[in-house]
Amino acid sequence: MTSLTTTAADTSAVPVPTLSADIAFDDAAKLVVDFLKQAVPFDYWTVNRCDGERQLYLEVPDDTYGLKAGDAHPWEDTFCGRMHEGRGPQVAPDAMAVPAYAETEVAHELTIGAYVGIPITRPDRGLFGTICGIDPAVNDEELERQAPLLQMLGSLLSMVLAGDLARTELERERERAREEATKDSLTGLLNRRGWDIAVAREEARCRRFGDPSSVLVIDLDRLKEINDRQGHTAGDAFIAKAAEALSASVRGYDHVARIGGDEFAVLVTGMTSAQIHDLVGRIHAAFDLAGVSGSIGHAPYTIVAGFPGAFAEADAAMYEQKRARRGNPGHRPPTPLASSR
Repeated sequence: MTSLTTTAADTSAVPVPTLSADIAFDDAAKLVVDFLKQAVPFDYWTVNRCDGERQLYLEVPDDTYGLKAGDAHPWEDTFCGRMHEGRGPQVAPDAMAVPAYAETEVAHELTIGAYVGIPITRPDRGLFGTICGIDPAVNDEELERQAPLLQMLGSLLSMVLAGDLARTELERERERAREEATKDSLTGLLNRRGWDIAVAREEARCRRFGDPSSVLVIDLDRLKEINDRQGHTAGDAFIAKAAEALSASVRGYDHVARIGGDEFAVLVTGMTSAQIHDLVGRIHAAFDLAGVSGSIGHAPYTIVAGFPGAFAEADAAMYEQKRARRGNPGHRPPTPLASSR
């Protein structure tokens, strides 16, 4: 059995990170992980996000396991998921002696001797994610004596998260008040410039918090036919009806834009892949009621590809659906959802 190289006295010699009231969550996470690499020298420490489906790794200075920021595991199959359910302890010097941990797929993929999982909570006390540490070697009872320090760091990150989320929401409210200058005159939605600004802002936030986010791309049917047969006034009315139906299907704080003549884009945050599929169904139903139709592609944001990659995948999925619907206008095949990386 391998013991930790740090003791309580050694830990006190490591400078504790200073977290100011206005520090960003990702900066605080990096400070905490860097501190733990010295104070409790596991081979792997991370701050991660539980988005309802996955454990998404945000800050990962990994020396052993080959994991990097943006990687993920199914939440229900992780040690942290089992810990949060109360099936295993937050601090496990011998993780394989805990049945709930030993039976996970992760335990078969990676050599894990010791485990630490400390919850990071949202302001509503719901789970945001964890500070997670694993090491190939089994540790001794000294690891359990580090629990108060680890729990204090979890509380500190929870406090930083609350402040950063509050500032972020205030920023979003101010941005919505300034968006009038970036609205499309026909539909009242964001124009292409407004879309680009919104995407750039949300990119930074998604990298900071690991929010589950997706891009939808919608292309309407029959606009050219309507313009040719009934005139551009009728075409404009067709576009306006589609925009109204689309706006009614999403939440008030989602970003909806008209990015081309008959092309729309939506950026949503905080939705799982299942919720995105439900949203696509609501949009199609709203289009049916409005007497319009279109093809919809969607793809998730990933830290690796960012929103440009998500938009490109959603656009390709939309055209794939459009091709499948040619010759069978009433058919709507499932839109492929790009897998998270």
